[in-house]
Amino acid sequence: MLLSIALILLIGLLLGSVCEKLKLPRLIGMILTGIILGPYVLSLIDDSILNISAELRKIALIIILTRAGLTLDINDLKRVGRPAMFMCFVPACFEIIGMIIFAPLLFGVSYIEAALMGAVVAAVSPAVIVPKMIKLIEEGKGTKKSIPQLILAGASVDDIFVIVLFSAFLSLVEGQGVSTMSLVNIPLSIVFGMIIGVGVGYLLNIMFKRYHLRDSIKVMIILSLSFLLVSLEDSLTTMITFSALISVMFIGITMKKQYEDVAIRLSSKFNKLWVCAEIILFVLVGATIDLQFAFQSGINAIVLILIVLLFRVFGVYISLLKTDLNTKERVFCMMAYIPKATVQAAIGGIPLTLGLACGPLVLTLAVIAIVITAPLGAFLIDRYQGWLTS
Repeated sequence: MLLSIALILLIGLLLGSVCEKLKLPRLIGMILTGIILGPYVLSLIDDSILNISAELRKIALIIILTRAGLTLDINDLKRVGRPAMFMCFVPACFEIIGMIIFAPLLFGVSYIEAALMGAVVAAVSPAVIVPKMIKLIEEGKGTKKSIPQLILAGASVDDIFVIVLFSAFLSLVEGQGVSTMSLVNIPLSIVFGMIIGVGVGYLLNIMFKRYHLRDSIKVMIILSLSFLLVSLEDSLTTMITFSALISVMFIGITMKKQYEDVAIRLSSKFNKLWVCAEIILFVLVGATIDLQFAFQSGINAIVLILIVLLFRVFGVYISLLKTDLNTKERVFCMMAYIPKATVQAAIGGIPLTLGLACGPLVLTLAVIAIVITAPLGAFLIDRYQGWLTS
């Protein structure tokens, strides 16, 4: 295991730096590291790490969402209002509709299977978007119109919305049907997640003001509580649940609102944690990619991914109607909503594991979506961030 960790960190850093020198996003080098070291090429990553890769990726996601919350100003979220709410679900719905229309034509699958594929592909990647939006906020780019905050808020809820839809469509494909309560759970899980996050953040603020603790201890407490919330969500078997990832982000948002000085210092600490977590996350995402399996699907899979991406960016355009953003700013928002990685890596293989007929195709589309959109979206964000005014 130690050898695998050393290879992941060292080669991930090396290839990430090479890509950076070539004016490409660092994550391309990290994903490439995962492909090379993964089980489908050199197989140099220990099985013990691969077996817990989902948990490790979730830890990385918790770190970046906490950092996002500590950076977000609730007043900025109030200011963006309606567009932020639309960005949470409209682009994903458009992308799923595109999949339902074109997947049966290109692959002969049923409409329900196409909806399941759409739910896997539709999730945007906060692991790609969040650090880049935080960087824009820190640099003051686009903050006058709250553009990074708009994208941050929308992307964070987008994943939760899509994952709940995935569970509902999976039940339909398995022939179990889907209850009304499972659909009602979508908005309720988001609302309950926000309430729990605000409550925990409020209590932490009281504790941190009353007791003098080192910032590193505060980081450990926040991470531990976040892990507990995620574990609690996973253990719940009730019809109504809560979104732990939303809770994690709102812990940070609440601390930022009530205890800004500490939030700024803690954000810096989480920024340092992200240096390591980013490498582990994207290397392990790369390790899930079987390029040979992906190439077997041919050009149709690539065409399908590109088609549904057009549906997604049109959904972003619809969400931004009647805003004060200019054309370049709207196009930037469309580009920022392209990257996919974490959710696809986490749920793309589930239909195959369950033995569903559409399983291999779902996994293939998830892999191709990662390979195409993660580097493309990251590159476009970096390349055209100059379109945003201060």
